[in-house]
Amino acid sequence: MKYKNFEDVPVWQAGIELTTKVFRLTEDKAFRFKGDIANQIQRAALSVPNNIAEGFERGTTPELITFLYYAKGSAGEVRSIAHVIDRLVYFEHLKSGIADIKSVATSVSRQLAGWAASLQETDIAGPRHLTGQSKQAYHQKQRAVVFMDKLKQDQKVLLQRLQAERGGAQEMADER
Repeated sequence: MKYKNFEDVPVWQAGIELTTKVFRLTEDKAFRFKGDIANQIQRAALSVPNNIAEGFERGTTPELITFLYYAKGSAGEVRSIAHVIDRLVYFEHLKSGIADIKSVATSVSRQLAGWAASLQETDIAGPRHLTGQSKQAYHQKQRAVVFMDKLKQDQKVLLQRLQAERGGAQEMADER
């Protein structure tokens, strides 16, 4: 599926969810006077959807892939910090929230890896590089793939019918 806006991309939405969960968690008074840990996890979480958005808006597939990996790195940073605070005694009462953040960050990382891998398989350099002619050629190629798939399916159905007809004709010959 193609997305026109980064706001429509499910992994960007998941990144926003991760960020809001982190900001809600760090509102807890346990984060006061614990150094810069709240700010660090907030900045890492905020980097996830921001990098997705920036890469999307850049208009080239290679840049998008680069920024998806930046976002994936930031999701890893969120998980790493969550592991640290999970082991600190003054955050004991936040265990379920920390586990939730780790889970969402892991999901976001997986989605980003999948998207980046799929983009690496494409031959489109990105909308910034597409001319009217290259768009037309790409769409023509896509239509040809769909057409060939339909032809293969039709051929398969036809072959099954012929085999069924031959089987029926053979049974009639055997009965005579």
